[in-house]
Amino acid sequence: MKRILIVDDAMTVRMYHRQLMESIGFEVDEAYNGIEALEKSMAVSYDLFLVDVNMPKMDGYRFVEEIRQNKDLMAMPVIMVSTEAEDKDKEKAYLAGANYYFVKPVKPDELKEYVSLLSGEYI
Repeated sequence: MKRILIVDDAMTVRMYHRQLMESIGFEVDEAYNGIEALEKSMAVSYDLFLVDVNMPKMDGYRFVEEIRQNKDLMAMPVIMVSTEAEDKDKEKAYLAGANYYFVKPVKPDELKEYVSLLSGEYI
Protein backbone atom coordinates (compact mmCIF):
# COMPACT_ATOMS: atom_id res chain seq x y z
CA MET A 1 0.00 0.00 0.00
CA LYS A 2 1.28 3.47 -0.87
CA ARG A 3 1.91 5.89 1.99
CA ILE A 4 1.44 9.66 1.93
CA LEU A 5 2.36 12.36 4.43
CA ILE A 6 -0.11 15.25 4.65
CA VAL A 7 1.54 18.37 6.06
CA ASP A 8 -0.86 21.16 7.07
CA ASP A 9 -1.42 23.17 10.23
CA ALA A 10 -5.22 23.16 9.77
CA MET A 11 -6.81 20.04 11.24
CA THR A 12 -9.90 20.32 9.01
CA VAL A 13 -7.72 20.42 5.88
CA ARG A 14 -5.71 17.41 7.05
CA MET A 15 -8.95 15.50 7.73
CA TYR A 16 -10.33 16.42 4.29
CA HIS A 17 -7.14 15.38 2.49
CA ARG A 18 -6.92 12.20 4.61
CA GLN A 19 -10.43 11.21 3.54
CA LEU A 20 -9.60 11.79 -0.13
CA MET A 21 -6.33 9.87 0.02
CA GLU A 22 -7.77 6.94 1.95
CA SER A 23 -10.59 6.73 -0.61
CA ILE A 24 -8.01 5.90 -3.28
CA GLY A 25 -6.17 3.39 -1.12
CA PHE A 26 -3.38 5.36 0.54
CA GLU A 27 -2.12 4.85 4.04
CA VAL A 28 -2.01 8.37 5.53
CA ASP A 29 0.19 10.05 8.11
CA GLU A 30 -0.14 13.67 9.15
CA ALA A 31 2.18 16.45 10.30
CA TYR A 32 1.30 19.88 11.70
CA ASN A 33 4.28 21.75 10.22
CA GLY A 34 7.50 21.30 8.28
CA ILE A 35 9.61 20.40 11.30
CA GLU A 36 7.27 17.59 12.34
CA ALA A 37 7.12 16.46 8.70
CA LEU A 38 10.92 16.34 8.45
CA GLU A 39 11.13 14.26 11.61
CA LYS A 40 8.52 11.82 10.31
CA SER A 41 10.12 11.61 6.86
CA MET A 42 13.40 10.52 8.49
CA ALA A 43 11.67 7.70 10.38
CA VAL A 44 9.09 6.46 7.86
CA SER A 45 9.23 5.81 4.13
CA TYR A 46 6.65 7.78 2.12
CA ASP A 47 5.63 7.62 -1.52
CA LEU A 48 4.44 11.22 -1.72
CA PHE A 49 4.15 14.43 0.29
CA LEU A 50 1.06 16.69 0.21
CA VAL A 51 2.24 19.98 1.71
CA ASP A 52 0.61 23.27 2.71
CA VAL A 53 2.61 26.48 2.20
CA ASN A 54 1.75 28.63 5.23
CA MET A 55 2.54 26.85 8.50
CA PRO A 56 4.19 27.79 11.80
CA LYS A 57 7.84 26.99 12.64
CA MET A 58 8.73 25.77 9.12
CA ASP A 59 6.65 26.62 6.07
CA GLY A 60 6.06 24.34 3.11
CA TYR A 61 8.66 26.01 0.90
CA ARG A 62 11.38 25.42 3.46
CA PHE A 63 10.25 21.83 4.05
CA VAL A 64 10.48 21.06 0.33
CA GLU A 65 13.90 22.73 0.10
CA GLU A 66 15.08 20.61 3.04
CA ILE A 67 13.94 17.28 1.58
CA ARG A 68 15.46 18.19 -1.79
CA GLN A 69 18.83 18.40 0.03
CA ASN A 70 18.45 14.88 1.45
CA LYS A 71 19.73 12.16 -0.90
CA ASP A 72 17.12 9.69 0.38
CA LEU A 73 14.19 12.08 -0.12
CA MET A 74 15.27 14.30 -3.01
CA ALA A 75 13.29 12.37 -5.65
CA MET A 76 10.12 12.09 -3.54
CA PRO A 77 7.08 13.60 -5.31
CA VAL A 78 5.67 16.71 -3.64
CA ILE A 79 2.31 18.38 -4.24
CA MET A 80 1.96 21.77 -2.61
CA VAL A 81 -1.44 23.26 -1.75
CA SER A 82 -2.05 26.81 -0.67
CA THR A 83 -4.48 29.70 -0.56
CA GLU A 84 -1.74 31.75 -2.25
CA ALA A 85 -2.89 32.02 -5.86
CA GLU A 86 -0.45 34.42 -7.52
CA ASP A 87 2.06 33.31 -10.13
CA LYS A 88 4.95 34.30 -7.83
CA ASP A 89 3.68 31.82 -5.22
CA LYS A 90 3.56 28.98 -7.74
CA GLU A 91 6.99 29.94 -9.03
CA LYS A 92 8.41 29.91 -5.50
CA ALA A 93 6.95 26.42 -4.95
CA TYR A 94 8.50 25.07 -8.15
CA LEU A 95 11.84 26.69 -7.34
CA ALA A 96 11.74 25.03 -3.92
CA GLY A 97 11.28 21.67 -5.67
CA ALA A 98 7.54 21.00 -5.78
CA ASN A 99 6.25 18.74 -8.54
CA TYR A 100 2.83 20.38 -8.62
CA TYR A 101 1.03 23.33 -7.03
CA PHE A 102 -2.69 23.54 -6.27
CA VAL A 103 -4.66 26.53 -5.01
CA LYS A 104 -7.15 25.75 -2.21
CA PRO A 105 -9.83 24.62 -2.32
CA VAL A 106 -8.60 21.76 -4.48
CA LYS A 107 -11.14 19.89 -6.56
CA PRO A 108 -11.22 16.35 -5.14
CA ASP A 109 -11.03 14.51 -8.47
CA GLU A 110 -8.17 16.70 -9.68
CA LEU A 111 -6.15 16.11 -6.52
CA LYS A 112 -6.79 12.36 -6.61
CA GLU A 113 -5.69 12.26 -10.25
CA TYR A 114 -2.38 14.06 -9.62
CA VAL A 115 -1.62 12.08 -6.46
CA SER A 116 -2.23 8.86 -8.37
CA LEU A 117 -0.11 10.02 -11.29
CA LEU A 118 2.84 11.15 -9.16
CA SER A 119 2.79 8.10 -6.92
CA GLY A 120 2.40 5.59 -9.74
CA GLU A 121 -0.91 4.34 -8.27
CA TYR A 122 -3.39 4.74 -11.07
CA ILE A 123 -7.01 4.97 -9.99
